This record gives sequence, structure tokens and C-alpha cells, in this order.
Amino acid sequence: MATISNISPKYKDIISKSVQIRSGPPAVYQLRPKETKIGSLTRKTVGEKNMSKANKNILLVGETGAGKSTLINSMVNYTMGVKCDDKVWFQIVEDEKRSQAESQTSDVIVYEIFGFEDETLPYSLTIIDTPGYGDTRGTERDDIVIKRLYELFRAEDGVHEVHAVGLVMKAALNRVSDRQKYIFDSVMSLFGKDVEKNIVALITHSDGMPAKNVLEALQAANIKCAINEKNQPAHFLFNNCLNTPITEENEFGLDTAWRVTERGMNQFKVFLEKTPPQKLKTTVEVLNSQIRLKACIQNLQERIKFTEEKQKEITETKEALKLHRKEMENNEKFTVEVPEYYKDKESINGGWWGLGFYEGAVCCTVCEENCHHPGCTVAWSAGSCEVMKNGRCTSCTRKCPVSAHVKKKWIYVTKKRYVKKTNEDMKNKYEMNKTKGQNKQSLFENLEEEMNKLTAEKSQLLDESYQHLVRLEQIALKTDSASTLDHLDFLIEKIKEEEGEGDSEKVVKLGEMKKRVAEANKSGPNIFDKLTAYGKKR
Repeated sequence: MATISNISPKYKDIISKSVQIRSGPPAVYQLRPKETKIGSLTRKTVGEKNMSKANKNILLVGETGAGKSTLINSMVNYTMGVKCDDKVWFQIVEDEKRSQAESQTSDVIVYEIFGFEDETLPYSLTIIDTPGYGDTRGTERDDIVIKRLYELFRAEDGVHEVHAVGLVMKAALNRVSDRQKYIFDSVMSLFGKDVEKNIVALITHSDGMPAKNVLEALQAANIKCAINEKNQPAHFLFNNCLNTPITEENEFGLDTAWRVTERGMNQFKVFLEKTPPQKLKTTVEVLNSQIRLKACIQNLQERIKFTEEKQKEITETKEALKLHRKEMENNEKFTVEVPEYYKDKESINGGWWGLGFYEGAVCCTVCEENCHHPGCTVAWSAGSCEVMKNGRCTSCTRKCPVSAHVKKKWIYVTKKRYVKKTNEDMKNKYEMNKTKGQNKQSLFENLEEEMNKLTAEKSQLLDESYQHLVRLEQIALKTDSASTLDHLDFLIEKIKEEEGEGDSEKVVKLGEMKKRVAEANKSGPNIFDKLTAYGKKR
């Protein structure tokens, strides 16, 4: 039986602050890290940070049951310098009394391991653990993961660079399931395209043999990641049996398991040392740019629809006036009932107060437009919404200042009503924007001029939407959002209506984009669907 007296003295201090789970061998101890909060996320810290020492950040993602918790514990033991002969094992991830069908981690947790620099690593380690995706609690839990990571990257005291994104996969894997591809793609959507050089496969439950099947599966699924000197996806092998009770029957096998894991960690250490980190300031900027573009496209789409409604209003008005041609010719007064499209407020379902965010819409009260809806969940007020930049909105027509905006549980919608107007009212309405030097025109001429203005405005809005979609694809690592597909369908239809027969260069390019997005979207929604899903589901 292992006791404090026969365990290496270098562990006695940490053992005195831990709780023994099993006497061993190996003796297993539960670490008691200091817990703090980064916004609504949990940070667990062992030791004190030395500002003169470097730190490496690792983000882990993987399907439920892939072995992330054991891998994290292995990384912690390696960092602390624990060897097989020490007959001791430390756990930082707590065992939870749950059904095996459920994920062992319920939320994003940041583990920090300080004070062991130069035991095996010349730096401290921060491990960002994401919950196992696809557990029995459904995709709602997956949505929170993305929300939490975005919150972590944005927070002043959060994580601002990542040295490696580890795709945790079992050695027995022979194909990447749609579920796994969805996991990887949704997290990769957080980053700019440069992150590929930081993505590696961390292969668990390995016996040390070459992971041929896993590598072929990664390549077949077109998972973008770093490439090693053998022109293979960068990967490292780990065994998950290191805390197994030692017996005469398994002692040799456990020695092999330790060697597999130590070799994997040694190789991973080299990768961490030679690979520049992904700066998350850039990631947040890219993500904010993508959110702004998405919001602008949605806003433009609504403005196009409103322009079309105003065109319908003019068409119906002209038809109504034709019934009064005689009075118009005789310059007689008359009253006519005409349609009028206007903006009104409509309640939306908010939700999830108390979890660090809530669903609402950022609206401009001057332009009477929805500037960020659906999907505004991070901001507590209009001023902190991603669509705001340098004190002004990037979405609404007039690019109004923050002060003109609100974040509420309502949106602007277009409604139609019929009103009675005299011919003088009609003239005044359609001549109100004319200057003194402009010629007076007949009411029909004014209506025709207004129709031409709306047609030109619609054409400009379509072009803006097109340019935003092209820009969105250029800056995103993954543009596989289902909402992008909706925007593409809408824009293709409207451009075809405007340009008539034959496919223009824009339609062809949008069609190619649609094909790529549809193919990518087969594996599941990415971050943008997640950031907008809350309002749609509630």
C-alpha cells in the first residue's frame, strides 16, 4: 500500500492538499485546485503563476467517451513530472456520479497547472476542456459550449492565444462520424483560417501501434489540421490505463502504457515549442467581423423586402387612382383608399437569463430597423453588441450612433393597412422631398419617379448583400452555416428576378458558393447557427 511516507518527497506538499481516492498502487489523489470565474466559466488553478515563466494553452474537443478527462489527468501528471515508478497518480478532473451515457464534464472548464515548470516542461500549462458533445442532454448543451468559448476568448482575464487545438479521438476509430465532424467543424468556426497549423489529433486508448486507420479517417473526412514531416496529419498517441491498479498480471502492460503516453507527451511538447500560437485577439476580431457581416446581410434582406413592399404600395396606389382619372383631369378634389406599409414592434421570445446572456434584438429607433437579430446573445446592451464599431452601428441604413439603439425583446416588422387620403395628401406625400427648383409633376409621374428610386435602391441593396457574402466566405475558416444557405437562396432568387434570363457572373458565383455550403452543412450547424439558435427555439 502506498502511503505518504513511501512516496517521493517532491509530491508530499501537493498530497497534503489533496484527497486520497485509492491507496494503490498507484495511490490516487484528487487535487483541490483553486476555483475562480471568468465570466460564467469555471477556472481551476493548481499552484501560483510565475509571470517570468511562459505558458502554453491547449483547447481540447471531442465526442463523449473519447477519453478527454483521462487525457487531461495524464497531461497534468506529465507536467508534474510523475513517473511510472513513483506509484502515484493525481486527478484534476473530478469523477462525477453520473450514468456512463452522460458526459463527465458539464461545462467549459479552464485548468491551469503552475509551479511545476522545468520538471518536464519549461512552461506552465493551461488546458481548456470542452464538454463531450452529443451526450444525452442534446444539442442545447452543445450550443452552450460555443457560447462559453466565445466568452472566454473575449474576456479581459480570459484566454487570448491557443498553441494547440487537440481533436481527441479513440485509436480504434476507422471513420469520422457525421457527429464528430460536426464537433470539429463547429469549434473550428471560431477561428480564422490560420488555425490549421495548430490543429492536431490526440489519439487515446492507444497500444502504441501506428494509428493508420485514424489518419486515413481524418484525411477522408477532409479535417484540416497540421501536417507532420511524414506528410500525415500531426498526431500523438496516449494510453488511458495509467491509473489502473497494479497487479502481477498487468504490471508489464502498464509499463508499456506509460511508455506510450510519455512518448506521446514528449512529441507533443516539441510541437508546442515550435508552433506559433493562434492569437485569439485576431480570432475574436474575425468572429466579430463575421457576426457583423451576418447581421448586415440579414438587415439588407429585410430592407430589400421592405423596398418590395413599398413598390407594391405604389402599384396598388396607381391602380386605385385610375378609378379617379376624370376628377384628376378636372383638378377636382376626391378621396381614395390606398395601401400603406409601415413599421411596427412585435414581441420576440427572450430567454436564458442568469446563464450569462439573454436572447434579444438590437434595433435602431431612428432607421426603425433590426440591426442584430436573430442571434444577439452575448451583449447585455446595444452598446456592447458586436455590430457596434467605433461608437456607431455597422448594420442600419444611416449607420447611427449607439445612442439610437436599444436591445429589447421585440423587433420591427412590416405591416400593411389601408388609409383614406385626398388627392392633395397624395401630392404632398410624393413631392415632400422635392426642392424649390424642381418642376412640379403630375401625381402619376411622381409615383413613377418614386418607383424608379425604389428599383435603384433595391439593386444597390442586392449588390451590398452580394459583396458581404463574398467577404464572409473570404474571412471564415468554415462558411457552412445553414443561415448562410438561406441568404444565398434569397439572393440568387432576387438577382435572377432583377437580371432576367440567363445566369449572370454573380448568380454563377453564388451558385458555386451554395454548393460548397450545402456540402459542408451536411455535418451539422456551425457557430452562427448556434449563436442564432436560442431565439428560434424559444
